[in-house]
Amino acid sequence: MTDTSRSCQAVSSLDPAIIAQFQTLLGTANCLTDPSDIESYCREWRNKFFGVCPLVLRPTTTEQVSACIKLANALDVAIVPQGGNTGLVGGQITDRTGRQIILSTERLNRIRSMDPLSNVVVAEAGVILETVQISAQEVDRLFPLSLGAQGSCQIGGNLSTNAGGTAVLAYGNARDLVLGLEVVLPDGRIWNGLRSLRKDNTGYDLKHLFIGAEGTLGIITAASLKLYPSPRDQQVGFVAVESPQQALELFNLAQSHAGSMLTGFELMPRMGVEFAIRHLQGARDPLSDSYPWYCLLELSIFSNAVDGRALIEAILSEAFEAGHVVDGALAENKQQAMDFWHVRHGMSEVQKEEGGSIKHDISVPVSAIPAFLDQALAACEAAIPGCRPVAFGHMGDGNLHFNLSQPVGADKAAFLDRWEEINEIVHAIVMEMGGSISAEHGIGTLKRDLLPDVKDPVEMELMHQIKDLLDPKGLLNPGKVLAASPIKDK
Repeated sequence: MTDTSRSCQAVSSLDPAIIAQFQTLLGTANCLTDPSDIESYCREWRNKFFGVCPLVLRPTTTEQVSACIKLANALDVAIVPQGGNTGLVGGQITDRTGRQIILSTERLNRIRSMDPLSNVVVAEAGVILETVQISAQEVDRLFPLSLGAQGSCQIGGNLSTNAGGTAVLAYGNARDLVLGLEVVLPDGRIWNGLRSLRKDNTGYDLKHLFIGAEGTLGIITAASLKLYPSPRDQQVGFVAVESPQQALELFNLAQSHAGSMLTGFELMPRMGVEFAIRHLQGARDPLSDSYPWYCLLELSIFSNAVDGRALIEAILSEAFEAGHVVDGALAENKQQAMDFWHVRHGMSEVQKEEGGSIKHDISVPVSAIPAFLDQALAACEAAIPGCRPVAFGHMGDGNLHFNLSQPVGADKAAFLDRWEEINEIVHAIVMEMGGSISAEHGIGTLKRDLLPDVKDPVEMELMHQIKDLLDPKGLLNPGKVLAASPIKDK
């Protein structure tokens, strides 16, 4: 695993004359070289990945991005694209050679157009996700992508990692929200695919090559994104269940009653709720008693003809009668609904306060979640007695963040040294159940070397062929997602 004790600073091995050429291209103000200015770009927020970078480029237009990539290509300089630096697998961090340059999209931050009649917004890559959400609300529309980091993550990064979040159940992953893209290719050419059509059956749908590619095939500079009508009403419930199996029963019951109006269904363990209450500012326990598991469900009502309160009360009444739910609270107003979600959204960040955390971002078929948790929890607790599992996430789409916090009083470094061992245990169970070792966070460098073990060999070969075709020099985010090309080595 990555040595988190290492500094981000090291001697650059990039020729100063190369840096000067980029400064001439963008101006010195848009080329950061001072180590104190670069520090935050080289450090991943969990302090797991540290890079060394002699130069951070901050272009303001797609044309400037293109010019930077053309120059880098001519000089054989590797470029690492970076958005809000909220990624969790190291895909946005340079290596430690001191020869890789970061290209930040933070100044590509314009919303180019908003068309509520067509339900389309065109946003540049550096626009903060929350800004898109608020801009949509101002015209009575909804942009449904919702993440814990939505106040700092950027649209380009969201699309490059095919972000998931809490609304996938109803609206799909990030790729399902994209109508078109503008992309700078590894040779600097600009592909203008910013279409806003709902139906376009004219050959290969190239946008899907770049969504989820983590900046290894091109740099997304703008996107046409889908909007939806704003809900007329939302009902949020925070309920207690005895087991994941009961949570699954509740999910099926809620979906059968609400259908597409069920826009959120999250599973949380008591340990995660306790961490949030302990460390998250403004968090409180929604229920007066403690229970082993909790579900947060959200209904979004789009018609005044539907009584949302009556609907969620009917769901929970039936769930109580069936024994699926043992306690619960319904949000009485918007603020209380936000407070419920605050506990869930803060569950990732508060684990840092409890010491070392070994993390997994997995998915299994929804029906297999109880069996997965039974097996994985038992296996991890047998491997590390006293570990504190925090398994939470998007039960409605089968994606759980299966994390382990260190035992109380344990040595953090010694615990984190067992990262790969625990990954192997958990991932083996995931694969037995037909699941995925990366549900929404991506591959980056963290899971790059695991990919060949979980992908079909033909699939891996096709991925390498696509990378070699678009980026023959291997200069765009090298070492991320794919290791060195076996095709070139032949």
